[in-house]
Amino acid sequence: MRAKKEKKNKKFSKKSKTEWLKKYIIITVAAFVYAAGVSLFIDPNNMAPGGITGIAIIWNRLVPVSTGTLILLLNIPILIFAVWKFGIGLTVSTIYTTALISVFTNILSFFEAATCDRLLAAIAGGILSAVSIGIIFRMGATTGGMDIIVKALRLKLPHLKTGNLFFLADAVVVTLSGIVFKDMDAALYAAIAVGCSSVTMDVVLYGRDEAKLLYIISDKPEQIKVRILEELDIGMTLISGRGAYSGNDKQVIMCAMKKTVFPRVESIVRDEDIDSFMIITSASEIFGEGYKSYFSERI
Repeated sequence: MRAKKEKKNKKFSKKSKTEWLKKYIIITVAAFVYAAGVSLFIDPNNMAPGGITGIAIIWNRLVPVSTGTLILLLNIPILIFAVWKFGIGLTVSTIYTTALISVFTNILSFFEAATCDRLLAAIAGGILSAVSIGIIFRMGATTGGMDIIVKALRLKLPHLKTGNLFFLADAVVVTLSGIVFKDMDAALYAAIAVGCSSVTMDVVLYGRDEAKLLYIISDKPEQIKVRILEELDIGMTLISGRGAYSGNDKQVIMCAMKKTVFPRVESIVRDEDIDSFMIITSASEIFGEGYKSYFSERI
């Protein structure tokens, strides 16, 4: 019995080590992608798209210190705050991520810019940065800086999306960059990068539901319900209603579905009851079985 228990514990320990290794490999790759977005697109085109990275880029033009090194130095007081607020568990992976980003940013700064077209640089840099931050967040870490501040704000304001909070914080840095660089074009392109980053981050963190919410009021609810369940396997809720004019009791079908499935549902309703009344609206987010888990998605 004891040998069996030890064997089981050894198996779990091996699995834990594998998951830990996988986590840090993913974080390492994401940190490199983030640094590439900064060093090959954003920084060489004189854009400061926000956050600690944006502040580091601005300071790099004022003091003879590399952008990567400034990213690390500016993050030190924030990392101390992170230890106090989130504990050493989260902070260890964040320190690792921040250090990697600093090193990769300095190394990649020796390469030429991937493009000198500011518009392309803003779009590519913004998307690369957002994708990497989103992946790092999913691994239970952050890239330091505004990531930690935003994560703390999310605890107080859980109804706000991460991308929106980043957008507000970055807007301040973008405005400051226009003043320091005395280049309004640079600030506007940086704003484009922030916009691309905000949209991309929400997609990475929350996904795109592309869903429809449908209310069906029909005299043949049973036939419609059966066909939808059998042919599409979509869950639904029956709501008891009453016609205000007729006074007749009615069964209202409420169901949420992927956008791609909606035309098939519409076809079923049309086949069964051409006179049915439908209310169709878009659902920005859906949590629950078949969609997203509330606890795993709310980062």
